[in-house]
This record gives sequence, structure tokens and C-alpha cells, in this order.
Amino acid sequence: MGAQKGKDLLVKMHDGTGYVAVAGLRSRRIAFNAELVDITHAESVDRWRELLAGAGVRRASISGRGLFKDAASDALARRAFFDGAISDCQVIVPDFGIVQGAFQISALELSGEHNGEVTFDISLESAGALTFTAL
Repeated sequence: MGAQKGKDLLVKMHDGTGYVAVAGLRSRRIAFNAELVDITHAESVDRWRELLAGAGVRRASISGRGLFKDAASDALARRAFFDGAISDCQVIVPDFGIVQGAFQISALELSGEHNGEVTFDISLESAGALTFTAL
């Protein structure tokens, strides 16, 4: 994967009929994590840590920061947060792939300066198995 434009990394939420881009995002990030299960014991070679392959919980986090731009996607995110809904989401990473699955909005923060626009920060956490489709 060569260099890519950051604006081409898209975060989309399903609105019941199709996927809608979360509009106005100026920055976005997806992170994958896996917990480790330590199985080190008294007879581990030279007391080096040993891990149990594939045993830990895996999760993904999506975050973004932007400004309100599109009433439909703003309402979709707001409704999903206040309803505590689990939403089907997609993250499209150019020349890498599409990550898709269930996510819940874990944080929705609004901020604004006296002489500036209102901005928002959004965080989503995976709520089930994810699929990956290479591009």
C-alpha cells in the first residue's frame, strides 16, 4: 500500500436502507487490538513469556473529529448514540480494504470556540465479529 490521502479513509453507518458517510470528518482513525493470554509457567524456557495463540478478545475502535455538515448523517449518529444502538458500520481504507461489522458509539463530544464552528468528536467500539474485504 502506497501513500494515500487521509480524506479517502471513509467511515460509514447503515441507516436502514444503505450506508451513509459520517459527514464533515476532518480526521478519522481505526485501531485493532487483541488481548494476550499469558501461559508462562515455572518450566518456560529461560523464563520467557509464553502466549496462547488466538485466545484473547479482539476489538476495533473507530474515532473521528469533524464539523457538522450534513443533517442526515448528523441525525443518524445522534440517534444511534442516544438510543444506545448497535449500528452496522464500514470503514473503507483505500488500497487496503473494507472493515465491516457492528459498532456502538461510545462517545460523542461537541465543542466550539467563540469565534469558530461547532465541532464534534465521535468514538465507536466494535460489538461483534468484523469482516475484512481486501481491495
